[in-house]
Amino acid sequence: MNRVYIFGHKNPDTDSVTAAISLAYLKQKQGVDAQARVLGELNAETLYALSKFGVEAPKYLNDVKAQIRDVEFNRDYIINENAPIIDAFNFMSLNSITGLPIVDDCQKFKGYVSLKEIAADMIYNESMHVSTLFDNLLKVLDAKSLNRVDEIIDGHAHTAAFDDAAFVENVSLDSDSILIVGNRKPIVEYALQIGIKMIVLINSGKLSAQHLKLAQDKGVNVISSSKSSFEVVRVLCLSDPIKSIRRKEKAVTLSVNDYLSDARDLVVKMKHTNYAVLDSDGVCVGMLRTMDLNKVNRKKVILVDHNTTSQSIDGLDEADIVGIVDHHNLGDIVTSVPINVRAMAVGSTNTVIYQIYNENDVEIPRDIAGLMLSGILSDTLCLKSPTTTPFDVDAAGVLAKLAGIDVGEYGMELLSSGVSIEGLSADDIIFKDCKEYEVNGKKISISQIFTTNFEDYVPRIDELVYEMEKEVKRHNFSVCSLFVTDFFTHNSYLIYSKSSENILKAAYGLTELHQGYVLEGVVSRKKQILPLIMDVLDN
Repeated sequence: MNRVYIFGHKNPDTDSVTAAISLAYLKQKQGVDAQARVLGELNAETLYALSKFGVEAPKYLNDVKAQIRDVEFNRDYIINENAPIIDAFNFMSLNSITGLPIVDDCQKFKGYVSLKEIAADMIYNESMHVSTLFDNLLKVLDAKSLNRVDEIIDGHAHTAAFDDAAFVENVSLDSDSILIVGNRKPIVEYALQIGIKMIVLINSGKLSAQHLKLAQDKGVNVISSSKSSFEVVRVLCLSDPIKSIRRKEKAVTLSVNDYLSDARDLVVKMKHTNYAVLDSDGVCVGMLRTMDLNKVNRKKVILVDHNTTSQSIDGLDEADIVGIVDHHNLGDIVTSVPINVRAMAVGSTNTVIYQIYNENDVEIPRDIAGLMLSGILSDTLCLKSPTTTPFDVDAAGVLAKLAGIDVGEYGMELLSSGVSIEGLSADDIIFKDCKEYEVNGKKISISQIFTTNFEDYVPRIDELVYEMEKEVKRHNFSVCSLFVTDFFTHNSYLIYSKSSENILKAAYGLTELHQGYVLEGVVSRKKQILPLIMDVLDN
């Protein structure tokens, strides 16, 4: 089952965060692997609501860009460093690939080997030295164990090519020797008496009971191969561990966390065919072929409390938007396939989600009810905002009963919890709840913050304006404004950049405007701020 990430806009407010949590809970009840996420730091009001109802804050989600972990690469294309060379060759041949990542017993990446390097080793390796695992020899030589002493066999191989007397007289064997021999009793006895490393009996040869006892006493490894002497010599080097011929230079690898776009750039630059894929601990999880780069499972997301790209997460164009739940004007989101969109002209996204709960007959637990109520009260200023509808009032009433709290009392607690600006920088204040829009190619930034006493802001007006002017230069804003809304008086105090002055005058029909100007009865960005500014820019 594909995971679905549910999140609100950047600079998250209480409605967007609680909407993500409440919708994720609903989706989970419907069998969807839904996870709530946030795109920024939570404000004091939101943290108060989460603490009040004992709910953990959602994890932060940086972006939804496609990563290597989203690609359908081959997760079992690896080989242990101690596996025989023949295993690597056979695996590559069977799967029509030209290379393999090499790993240790903990699956940590140790290197890379290609078919070309294996072929070169098979052609040019004339050494009769063997250094491999006992089990590798059994596998490659199609052999049976008659006497097993060592797990690792390291020595120089000899074949009994002379007659018995000539061999004993002319070939010097020692404790590191490996003898490939048939039914040659004198030579076998000679080798056993010396106590060589291993005897490889060909053509399914056997030892007499006497010779087997001597092998055990002398600590000689003995195996019996079904192959002939020629066949054993021909494939003996293929029993060596694949790590013996791995690529000497450092292999180019990819991380599961790498962005797909960066990986494509790397592939163009390096021009390799295959790349080992590692996790953050250096564990090799498979191999990616360049042809796999188009097999991408895009991240699936549901947007709440917004539907414009400027307010959403980075990399949204690389994800699959599968749903939108919102209560704002329609933005610029474009999808390649039809999706479920639920938008209502109400005061809070949580009011819309409340309707969805009812339609799907899903019970709302106390903590989720409390969070949904918090979102509604926050966005409607305790149901006093002009955006408030009968749907919001009805939903708040039911949710308050489910949460076991008083709407008026809790609403004032909630709103009061987030008004302090003590310890906040000018930048923090401006972008605490900032939304960006574009109208006729002109970019606008509208921030809103709530207070119980505008006098707290008066000494900092110059500082705030200075920061806003910097933002205008940085982002070429036609309007950059901060509305400080008093939820007791239901008035907003206006702080703005110089470039915004004439547009704001026109929006509110003013002949004079100064920093801290009082806009009486203006509390809603959605109904009383954004539409007026957009009308001016439209005309």
